[in-house]
Amino acid sequence: MIKKILTVTVIVSIVMISSGFIQSDVQKSIVRGKEVYGLYCQNCHMEDGKGMPEVNPPLVKADYMKRPAKDLISVILKGSTASMTVNGKKYLGAMPAQEYLNDEQIADILNYIKNNWGNKIPGTIIPAMVKAQRK
Repeated sequence: MIKKILTVTVIVSIVMISSGFIQSDVQKSIVRGKEVYGLYCQNCHMEDGKGMPEVNPPLVKADYMKRPAKDLISVILKGSTASMTVNGKKYLGAMPAQEYLNDEQIADILNYIKNNWGNKIPGTIIPAMVKAQRK
């Protein structure tokens, strides 16, 4: 009986420690993402993430950000010239491809957006996900 309790205690401890490391990595990604966003995204989507009416869509509580990770990665990597509807409003501005950003930068930007301006969108983007889409 004591052996079972000890085993369960060890397993629970490992899970809790691992979760802390994962959370720490996500927080670091978000901090880096804020910096990269400021350099490459804020000119069009604005510092506050509200975009430009009818031209560049908002990122604040944007329903578009709930799309699958592959769609979000793709629009950053490849850009888009199609009009886009976000939160029921149509936007006509083109999104230029940002393929010059590295995998970590793209993951960091998306993690920052998914966890900022009131967004609480689940799912962490990791650099390996971006790398897989470059092929």
